[in-house]
Amino acid sequence: MGRVTRRQMAGGAFGALALTASRSFGDGDSEAQWVTVGMSTALTGPAGALGTGVMMGVSAYFRVANLAGGVHGRALRLVTLDDAYEPGRCASNVRSLIDESHVFAIVGNVGTPTAAVTVPIVNEKKVPFFGAFTGAGLLRKSPPDRYVVNYRASYEQETAEMVRGIVQDLGIQPAAIAFFTQDDGYGDSGIAGAAKALRAIGFDRAELLPHGRYPRNTSNIEGGLAKVLGARVWPRAVIMVGTYAPCAKFIRLAKRYGLDAVFANVSFVGSDAVSSELGRDGDGVVVTQVVPHYGSDLPLVREYRAAVADVSFASLEGFIVGKAFVEALRQAGPGASPERFLETLESGQPLDLGLGSTCVLSPTMHQLSDRVWPTYIRGGRFFPMTSWRQARQA
Repeated sequence: MGRVTRRQMAGGAFGALALTASRSFGDGDSEAQWVTVGMSTALTGPAGALGTGVMMGVSAYFRVANLAGGVHGRALRLVTLDDAYEPGRCASNVRSLIDESHVFAIVGNVGTPTAAVTVPIVNEKKVPFFGAFTGAGLLRKSPPDRYVVNYRASYEQETAEMVRGIVQDLGIQPAAIAFFTQDDGYGDSGIAGAAKALRAIGFDRAELLPHGRYPRNTSNIEGGLAKVLGARVWPRAVIMVGTYAPCAKFIRLAKRYGLDAVFANVSFVGSDAVSSELGRDGDGVVVTQVVPHYGSDLPLVREYRAAVADVSFASLEGFIVGKAFVEALRQAGPGASPERFLETLESGQPLDLGLGSTCVLSPTMHQLSDRVWPTYIRGGRFFPMTSWRQARQA
């Protein structure tokens, strides 16, 4: 099936959602019969595939919920603004969504630098920030920010799985690992997680490992590649914390120069986009996921496939976030305020999303999932991994 364009996705998602709501609730509904949710995300730029995917997933679940009668008689409406993965635009968008669109919550925003400007705003405005598409530590304070609720596992947990797989499954020594990261808070968060995982297995010299970086929203990777290839001994594994275009360019050039290594990417890279960009060079490339494989037989994934024609890891995450938000809102009861919504989440009531286990939050735990599902590319397709050796044999 051909992929629709980003512009078609951005316009079509809201149109489909509004049409679904009108069928169930009528064209003359008052604002009191809506739950308006806001999203500032990347619909354009290097993270555009992620933003449109998450938006489509959230919209798809809201459509499912609206067709079933909404939440306590209220329809769900998603208002999405494009920030192109730029913090300044995101801050303006979030304030507009809260002050002008009067959203109940901000849901599914994409990115760490954009989250960094969103968190202070939602804390100031006392608006829930739910299910952001980032594993950064700044959303995972201890104790957590009251208004920040995460779905996904952290970058620390993703890179810990990378270190485990590289060292234990593949038998590669920590000293033979290198890093390639985006030069901002996103890259910093990933590298900090990898360093912590290395310290946990007795290697405390992560800062001495080869580390190449590139500027956000560019594909200027040559300097970073030179740092990795300039190491006294070439690495056997590269942990990568970036977006699809620069990471794909790094992998292609590294392979061209003869680097035979395991290239392991965190989920934010954009799985489908990086695979498409790499083509034949993608075989064996690893991407850790924070959602199950979209071919899984889990009840939620079956529900997702029935609702979404063009499947992807990003839209599956959006679908899960949409369902988690709706189920929590349903638990909070009719007419729930944002404060009541958060109190219900923190009450310890189990939330069953159909992922094989229930999620339980508390005032000290604001993350629904700790799971990491490693995948690898073969022939342009993603396969779930039971051992990292599968990637080396791809």
